[in-house]
Formats: sequence, structure tokens, C-alpha cells
Amino acid sequence: MTLLSAPPRVITVGAGLLDDALRAQAVPTVPVAWRPPLPGTAEALARVLADPRRQAANELAVSRLTSARPHLVGVRRASEVLAEGTFLHAGPPITWERASGPMRGALVGAMLLEGLAGDEHEARRTLAAGGVTLRPCHEHATVGPMAGVVSPSMWVFEVRDMERGGTAYCSLNEGLGKVLRYGAYGPEVLERLRWMDQVLGPALAAALERIGPIDLRALIAQALQMGDELHNRNRAATSLLLRELAPAVVEAAPGAAAQVLRFINGNDHFFLNAGMAAAKVGTDAARDVPGSSLVVAMARNGTDFGVQVSGLGGRWFTGPAGVPDGLYLGAYGPGDANPDIGDSTITETSGLGGFAMAASPAIVRFVGGEVSDAVRATRSMYEITLAEHPAYQIPGLGFRGTPAGIDVALVARTGLLPVVNTGIAGRVAGTGQVGAGLVKPPAEAFTSALLALARSVNDPIE
Repeated sequence: MTLLSAPPRVITVGAGLLDDALRAQAVPTVPVAWRPPLPGTAEALARVLADPRRQAANELAVSRLTSARPHLVGVRRASEVLAEGTFLHAGPPITWERASGPMRGALVGAMLLEGLAGDEHEARRTLAAGGVTLRPCHEHATVGPMAGVVSPSMWVFEVRDMERGGTAYCSLNEGLGKVLRYGAYGPEVLERLRWMDQVLGPALAAALERIGPIDLRALIAQALQMGDELHNRNRAATSLLLRELAPAVVEAAPGAAAQVLRFINGNDHFFLNAGMAAAKVGTDAARDVPGSSLVVAMARNGTDFGVQVSGLGGRWFTGPAGVPDGLYLGAYGPGDANPDIGDSTITETSGLGGFAMAASPAIVRFVGGEVSDAVRATRSMYEITLAEHPAYQIPGLGFRGTPAGIDVALVARTGLLPVVNTGIAGRVAGTGQVGAGLVKPPAEAFTSALLALARSVNDPIE
């Protein structure tokens, strides 16, 4: 009888057409957001969600992710961590034949830097003939922004997880514009890299030996409250790192201190690479938990977008990398853009970057959109993640922790794909950066990972 005598209460689910029609007739509604699962995932999703291991496995994996305590412990030559004759690159495995323009450009530049080729043409011939072994950064405890090429003479940040002992590496940041990571390899690019080899790397290594480990978890937490999201905006984090390093650089390398500090001060993205290694030790800590559907890597090589899942070891699940939608530099436009590239999506994988855009209203001036879009993006990511990060908090959301721990099952169930903000590389080798924006990962990478996870539970799905 209450239902008949009380005003009607209508719950609308899914498409907004019914809700709009009722509201136009002054009927109160309770809209419920609902999306169908990603196509072709219903059976696999049911099997994964019913896996009795899943809840405990995900709780363990995400607790390892969010409890990691990354510290910057040193700067080392890449030759100390690379096998001889090996170049590392961003994203899933790729061959020279399938490599995009910026990936080829960065590899050519590395060949010239290492003295393995006399000119661009010889470098291309050697690479095409397999004269250098190419391996993904992720498979060597390393991450690299954009093309992510790491060759033996480069210097890398060394970051250690003081909680579980894992270590990760990332190259030093060159700055913006025509730089190797965006596929440029002209004389000015090589000159800068040689200076980084001869001056910057040794100075930073000596400085860190003096001051000991730098707590990157605390630094990232503070930078979030100063307006960074730690992927495309690192201005506060770079300033905080510079404060830590400056006295030790002056003491350890007085002859080079002015050059080194001026270079860091003039590069708002300098912290990005240290932050990427910090994210990497956290996601690596969450690896190899049987039954876990937590995503531990998202990476792009300019051709493919790949993901790895905690419960599936080191297997890559890929789809075609998309072209970012954003703001372009100068006369560049979408036709000049290469498909998405780089390991820097490790930031989103750990709960930063696009997942933390609500902390960084200024980011919209770099990647496009409105402040409300940044807030909306962060809020939506809570729907596909397993936790809120206890240390990385967003002032504008009442100091709510950033959404952390992407669950491939939740991605499939909601149809929501991770929000990624990124730089845009020119598709022609040698161009460099042409813009920055947002990019949508391919659904098939998550779909194929879910199907494999379902196969690991019971009988194969054909």
C-alpha cells in the first residue's frame, strides 16, 4: 500500500534517454550509472570474479603496491645494468621492422652516441640487420619515457623500495623539444647527451653518495599537494628534488655545479624519470601474485599498447596504440602525431598521472580540456581501481587518496578504460615533440588479459 500511496520513485539505469524524459515530466528519478561489460568478456569475467583466490590475491597485490617506499639511492651508468650489445626500449617487445618513426629515430641516435655507426644510414643498416639486441625496459627492471631507449653510456636513476627491497632504473631527463626520447638525433641532441654523460651523470652520482637516499614517496606526496600530477606536470617535484640535491652538487662537483643546477632548474620535467622508477618499484612489488587481476604495467612502443597483470607473470597483452588527442606545438597538428609511445604510463599504473589530474588543475593547459574534466577523470578511475593510495592524496577531493591498483576485471565490467595523459611525438624520425594530450588505451589489451586470467582459473575458453 505504501508503494501506491507514496510518490513514485523511479530508478533509471544505463542510457539517459528515459531519465531525461521523466525529468521533463517533473518525475523524480534516481539515475544509476551502468555500462555493459566490454564485448566478448561476459563468460571470462564471470569466471574471474568467481575465482576464490581473487579477493585475497588482490588485497595482497595492492597492499604491496601502496606500501612501497621508493628512495632515490644513486645514479649509475647503464652499462652496469645492461648486457653487452643490448639497447632497451619502451613498451612491449618490438622489432626494427615494426618500429615507429620516433622509436627508430631514438635507436639511430643511440647508435651514433655509442659510436656504433658513423652516420644515420649505417646505423639504420646495422639495426635492420639485427646488429644490436633490442629488449623492453620493463623486462630489465627499467622504464623509459617516450621511445625509452637506454644505451650503455647513458646514466640512470637507481630507485630502491625500502619496504621490500626491489630496485628499478630510469634514464635521466633531457628536457623538452628535440630530444632523443622523442626520436630526434641531430647534432644538438647528441651534444646534450654527451654533456649528460660527461658532466651531469657524474655530478649527480657524487652528490647522492654524499647525501644518501632521498625519500621519493614523501616528495611525490608533497608535490601532489603543490599542483603536480607526476606525469605531464612535475614542476613542484622537480623544485623539491633540486632543493635536496643542490647543496650536495655544489660540494661534490663545484666546477660543474652551476651548469648542473641550471640544467635541472630549466627542465620542469626533470623529476619525471625518478618518479617513473619510483612507480616501477611499487608495481613490481605487486607482481606474481597467483589469482590477482591487478595491472602491474601499461606501456607503449609507438606501435603497440601493452599491459601486464600480476597473476599472469611477464606476459604482454597488446592492442594498437592510439593517437593522442590534445594540444599541438606551433604549426603541428594531428597528422604529424605518432601513435602513443613510452613507459611513462607506469605513473597511471601506480595511481598518478591521469589518475591524479584532479590534484593538478594547471595540467589542462598542457593537455587540453577544462578543470572539471580533470576532476571527472580522476573520479571515474575509482571505479576501476582496488584502493585509494594512503600517501598520495588530492586536496581538492578532501585529501582522498589517488585511485590506485587498476583491476583488469573492473575495466572489463565497467567498460571504463584508464585515463592516460601523455606527450606526443612526431611520427617522422628526427622530429621530436609535437604536442601533449590524452590518449585512450585499446580495449583489446585488457580483454585479452582477462581471457588469459580466466583460462588460468579453470578450463580453457575457446
